[in-house]
Amino acid sequence: MVWWQRHLQCVLRQVGRRLENNYTLSADYSSSSRLSSCLLPGELPSSQRLLISPSASISAPLYQYFQKLGISTSRKLLAGSSEETPIPSPLTPVLAINSGKTEEKKVAPNRSKVQAVLKNIKQSPKKVNLVAALVRGMRVEDALLQLQVTVKRAAKTVYQVIHSARANATHNHGLDPDRLLVAEAFVGKGLYLKRVSYHGKGRSGIRERPSCRLTVVVREMTAEEEAEIARLRVSKFRKLTKRERRLVPHKLIETTPIWNRKGKTSSREPNGMAA
Repeated sequence: MVWWQRHLQCVLRQVGRRLENNYTLSADYSSSSRLSSCLLPGELPSSQRLLISPSASISAPLYQYFQKLGISTSRKLLAGSSEETPIPSPLTPVLAINSGKTEEKKVAPNRSKVQAVLKNIKQSPKKVNLVAALVRGMRVEDALLQLQVTVKRAAKTVYQVIHSARANATHNHGLDPDRLLVAEAFVGKGLYLKRVSYHGKGRSGIRERPSCRLTVVVREMTAEEEAEIARLRVSKFRKLTKRERRLVPHKLIETTPIWNRKGKTSSREPNGMAA
């Protein structure tokens, strides 16, 4: 604190004590009030202004006394008075002007992509990524069905994250759960904790405890993708590409046997079935 600020604080304290003492002296206050009724506040000398105070019944703030005494400060402290209006600070948020209006309920914006993240998975990122790549690009319903029959330990983890992403998209952002697609499913490397690995003959080594994090991003399918899925479900006996197999991983149950797919009747009929 600078020396002139300390000096200003001392002066203000002395003025405040003098005003408090004037409150206690009722006789001096009555004489000063008669004198103030005869003369205007601007006509009084500076020594008499300190002895005059406003009404004792009304407790006014200290800055109003300084204003009547003619003491000016660098800040405008008349925010509570009727003469001036408070100046809003640019650092504070703007308050609602119309306080009578009811506040509208905030609704989360409708996003096209919603994600779910699971951290600190106690498994190698390479092993988790094998399962994540299996369902990447599938529909959410098909991905959950595929993970239920996958014999890998990471299948349960990926299933939970996809299920959480679908719940976030449905409840928080109002997306259609039947039209969701696993747009992204990627694994990041986590902490690799080092532990002691004990060997024979009093030897030891270092063992690493890997961890990873899984991120699943889901989105709604477009009209072109829905039309492609409908076309792939109808078409049969055609070799699908890798992307098409992800869109339609489970084909419809075929009614024709494997050995007669093209519908050709065999020339030889089994014995006992000839007409």
